[in-house]
Amino acid sequence: MLTLNGFMAEASQNITTIIVSWNVRDTLIKNLEQLSGDIVVVDNASSDGSVEAVRAKFPHIRVIANQKNLGFAKACNQGIALAKGHVLLLNPDMLASEEAVAKTAAYLDAHPDVAVVGAKLLDQNGKAMHHMRRFPTWKDQLVILLKMNRVFPSIIDRYMGKDLDLEREQDVDTVRGSFFAINRTALDNIGALDERYFIWFEEVDYCRQAKAHGMRVRYVPDIVVKDLVGKSFAKRNRIWKRWQFTKSLLNYFWKWL
Repeated sequence: MLTLNGFMAEASQNITTIIVSWNVRDTLIKNLEQLSGDIVVVDNASSDGSVEAVRAKFPHIRVIANQKNLGFAKACNQGIALAKGHVLLLNPDMLASEEAVAKTAAYLDAHPDVAVVGAKLLDQNGKAMHHMRRFPTWKDQLVILLKMNRVFPSIIDRYMGKDLDLEREQDVDTVRGSFFAINRTALDNIGALDERYFIWFEEVDYCRQAKAHGMRVRYVPDIVVKDLVGKSFAKRNRIWKRWQFTKSLLNYFWKWL
């Protein structure tokens, strides 16, 4: 009978954790201290010494040091190209335990029809976050772009999945890209992420591709991680964020609608 440590070691052999990082050295290091197994860090031209720090403290971790910021999807694909089994796309501002990664790998092993697995995400106060969203429509995205939801918050409750039970394992449309586990069966049938998205909507697009291929997207609350949310984004100004969001939104709707 496997012990918990034995289970984690065995399950973790079949998953590669990929972390795309940009100028969040201290948060990245804290994240990596929680993890073991096969890990790839893809650095998008950080200027804060992230690459040097990771190589010095974690010599066993593979590091890809890009000379310019290639965006999230393209950088993830660089890591995916090195993986032989399942992959876990993990933001640098996440705190995920070895147990969470092992549970994820074991779940994907047991459910080859599940393309993507998302976990229960806890905020800094330990409160579960609503991150299971329905596929976007022009209506709800226009509401967000015009910031109408600040005046009428409930107008996008359905899109935001506020009615979904955070304690129940279930099929969903999409899960947050900060903890986004992809089955090897999906990678073999669908491929990697669509690189037309620099940031935003790449995970929504992948979930939609999974559904188009007859596969499932699954929320598994038994897998629990902490999400510190948007440390890299905090270094970008509003104009840049709005431009990238709008560009990805248009790419998504052009492709699917």
